[in-house]
Amino acid sequence: MTKKDQPASRHDLKMSRPPSNDYGSLEQMVRGLRDHQPLDLNAERWRQAHPKANFEAWRQIAHQCLLTGLHYDPGPLDLQAEVRDRVDRSDFILERVAFNTTPWIRVNGYFLLPKGVTYPVPGLVVFHAWGGPIIFGKERIVNTGRDHPALEAHRQEYYSGRYLAEEFAKRGYAVIVIDAYHFGERSPRGLNGIPTTYDAFELSSEAFAEMSVLVASQIYLGVRQLNWAGTTWTGLNFWDDSRCVDYLCSRPEVDAARIGCTGLSGGGWRTNMLAALDRRIKASVSGCWMTTGDYQQIYNLHGAIGTFCLLPGVWDRLDVPDLTILTAPNASMVVSNSEDLLFPQEAQQEADRQTRLGYAWAGCPEQYAFYNPVKLHCYDAEVQQEALAWFDRHLKEG
Repeated sequence: MTKKDQPASRHDLKMSRPPSNDYGSLEQMVRGLRDHQPLDLNAERWRQAHPKANFEAWRQIAHQCLLTGLHYDPGPLDLQAEVRDRVDRSDFILERVAFNTTPWIRVNGYFLLPKGVTYPVPGLVVFHAWGGPIIFGKERIVNTGRDHPALEAHRQEYYSGRYLAEEFAKRGYAVIVIDAYHFGERSPRGLNGIPTTYDAFELSSEAFAEMSVLVASQIYLGVRQLNWAGTTWTGLNFWDDSRCVDYLCSRPEVDAARIGCTGLSGGGWRTNMLAALDRRIKASVSGCWMTTGDYQQIYNLHGAIGTFCLLPGVWDRLDVPDLTILTAPNASMVVSNSEDLLFPQEAQQEADRQTRLGYAWAGCPEQYAFYNPVKLHCYDAEVQQEALAWFDRHLKEG
């Protein structure tokens, strides 16, 4: 295949607005990376280079590339799950739970069990976003009985004032929520002036802002330290999230054959990773995280791709849409808001084009949906209704 025959590079597409960072040499770096090994496992390119191969042959190779690129595998373990508290709400029961994600890490979480339904019910892993009140994690999408002005503002801006996880529980889904590594209860303590213990809910707005700066600086450093140690932040989070699926499957009230996941922004990234690598995920809704690697590295190196999503040995071979294609034949909805300032519309459309081709190649085009409303970066009430309809269709009906 000649260069002329290859799919258009994202570098050849005009962007409607300039990059949102000041890393002038970044595009040159990305070009060099692609010249070294130009996305040879990208589904579209691989299919053109291997016209007689089928989708499953590509999926197995691409899956192994992504799994190896995590540079982290804690192996099997006993969850040793426990329920630490239980509160009866009007539409569901809220349990505070704990379980092991690795032999040396134990996490706290919230399990929401719907009431007035026939068990077993479908289960969802619901992820919080990354941006916003970084000191909080799962409390952004679950009402713990306590609140903070920063949390209230976050909910209003991104979720129409709602607790996202609870919206799914009210519709008959069992839901598990944990903090991403480095967020909420798992955020840095005892470093760089950060107290060993503190109650984030009790911080004044001024103290909260100051603490957030300190915590954010340590999070970025911590993610890079993981890379320096030969592992990845994404690897840690994927295995945490896969243990959440283990937890759902361990509950007798949950149907292990009907599991899904969803989240906004960084939660959309975690959705993509979990659905791509854990075949137990039968339906997913990724909110505001659809792009292509070249575009996103140019737009946001210092943030997501350059730190949280760094996967050595992956992004020179796979592109971001390949993660969604890897979920086939399982159901995947991608929510890409057209006014999202973090993900340019050109990248969203290019990623959708690639993903549609991938799902058609897999023989299940009806299992993919692209929802592109005129909105900013959010998972608001309208998006929530679309997500619920998608999950109902694929996890409840038929």
